[in-house]
Amino acid sequence: MSEFFVDPSGDDSWPGSETQPFATLDRAVRAASETTGAVVVQLRAGCHFLTDPLEITRGDIAFQAYGFGTPGQEAAVVSGGRRITGWQHREGSWVAEVGDLDTRHLSVDGRRAERAAIETLPGAATSTDTGYVTDVTLNWQSPADVEFVHRGVYPWTEARCAVASTTVDADGATTVTMAQPAFDHAHTLYHFAWDGHSSRGPGLPTRIENDAAFLTEPGTFVLDRSRPGRHALRYLPLPGEDPERTVVVAPALEVLLRATGVAEIAFRGLTFADATWLRPAAEGFLHYHGGNYYTGGRVDVVTIEADRSWVTVPGESSAIPACVRIEDSTGVRIEGCRFTRLGATGLGLTGGADLVVRECDFDTIAASGITATGSRDLVVEDNRIQHIGLDYSGAPGIAIDETSGCTVAHNHIAHTPHCGIVAGSAQGTRILHNLVTDTLTALADGGGIYLSGSQGDSADNGALVRGNVIEDVHTPYNFGLYTDYGAAWVTVEDNVVRRADSSSVLQVFPPLDNVVYRRNFWDADPVGSDDVPAGVVYEDNTTLPDPAALDAATGTLRAMAGPRRDGIGHLELG
Repeated sequence: MSEFFVDPSGDDSWPGSETQPFATLDRAVRAASETTGAVVVQLRAGCHFLTDPLEITRGDIAFQAYGFGTPGQEAAVVSGGRRITGWQHREGSWVAEVGDLDTRHLSVDGRRAERAAIETLPGAATSTDTGYVTDVTLNWQSPADVEFVHRGVYPWTEARCAVASTTVDADGATTVTMAQPAFDHAHTLYHFAWDGHSSRGPGLPTRIENDAAFLTEPGTFVLDRSRPGRHALRYLPLPGEDPERTVVVAPALEVLLRATGVAEIAFRGLTFADATWLRPAAEGFLHYHGGNYYTGGRVDVVTIEADRSWVTVPGESSAIPACVRIEDSTGVRIEGCRFTRLGATGLGLTGGADLVVRECDFDTIAASGITATGSRDLVVEDNRIQHIGLDYSGAPGIAIDETSGCTVAHNHIAHTPHCGIVAGSAQGTRILHNLVTDTLTALADGGGIYLSGSQGDSADNGALVRGNVIEDVHTPYNFGLYTDYGAAWVTVEDNVVRRADSSSVLQVFPPLDNVVYRRNFWDADPVGSDDVPAGVVYEDNTTLPDPAALDAATGTLRAMAGPRRDGIGHLELG
């Protein structure tokens, strides 16, 4: 086995030994590609800044923090960011010229800074086919950098559309023209009727981001791109922050690492941080469900009640990308890592087989923590996932789709704006002993654990949802355990649900088929349990409205749920 060492204070002209380490990960990867046999790349403490995504194209290689698994393990951060210096004081804020840097995110001393924003359009505002008109003058300094957020177009959606320009007429009214084609696409996608009342388009914004005129809350920032090649970053500091001491990092890369078509690779004890995702600012983000968004093309109509209630759904959609990507690879182990301050999904697994994500932390992420599509024999266990979906509220903590033999077990998912765990059509999925708390904090019509579509073609290869604890599902119109949209071949047993709007639902459209609810405990009867539909078996479930009685009856189940670190099942997350 060969070993290479990387230290931010090293030198790429050195041999990469422990006493003469490389300075960059890129140099270590090149050295590994020229070496036969197994390779371990040891990362010493510090921030390992990347200038380009790290491309892994050879197998039998491990990247790990120096001293991994020992009390002396060092803190090694793989960052796609760029440190911002040269601040000048202007009207109480800090301003730095950053060249052609484009980013949607910023971290200050390791804290995610929010983009400056206002709640909605001021004055009396109305929608038009091309944008909006309001009866007041909008003194925005860089209108083409402004972005509208539309939360709740459907209860489960949140769109983002960019502004193209603003004009003020002689009476002081402002016309806002939205960027295309996103705004036209929004009118195509968001077209629905409910009880005979129809609506088209995204409606008025619920939040407006990124203009210096909005910079009133300490700890927020804006990026002004009105001067090509001389973009200006402006930050309003918190009390006590000093530009000489405060570390400000702007994510510059969209992808930190990509491993493609390789076998037997590992990542151990590393922190992946500081990446952005630029698509929404350029072309809009027309969210429909989960981590998917619409880019144009066919839109289908789903009829709920003839001539009275229907919704439109995209014929095809794209998925929010991941900042760390493992594609068509086998024998991958990701252990003890942290994914934080990322502008899209944290970790994306596409295809491949024999994949393990174990004892990792995912936090402060714009979209999902983990997504897997088309993978086989995947294990996601003992991870902690919290404060995700910060920019894209529909993104769940863990999302799997078209997988085979996937196990999601003993994870703690907390503080998510929509669902905690989502499983689309798959085979042989096992969702076991997870602790899911504080979900659906922003959007509605979802669940702490949500499954839709066929989960197999028999009881032998269907989905098993067992031993999970779901607590505190917040928005109105939600379900703790949600088998939805034609879910089939699912067994839901020995779970605990409390403090949800509804514990579960048995009557959905399209209807459930070969779904079993057995030996579950909850504080309220599921919707439809008084008239169980033909495709559902509902037996030996217990409803205990009294919290003390529910606690007493479910102590063993609750003790087993969540990560098994140091023998502790129920971990508290901040």
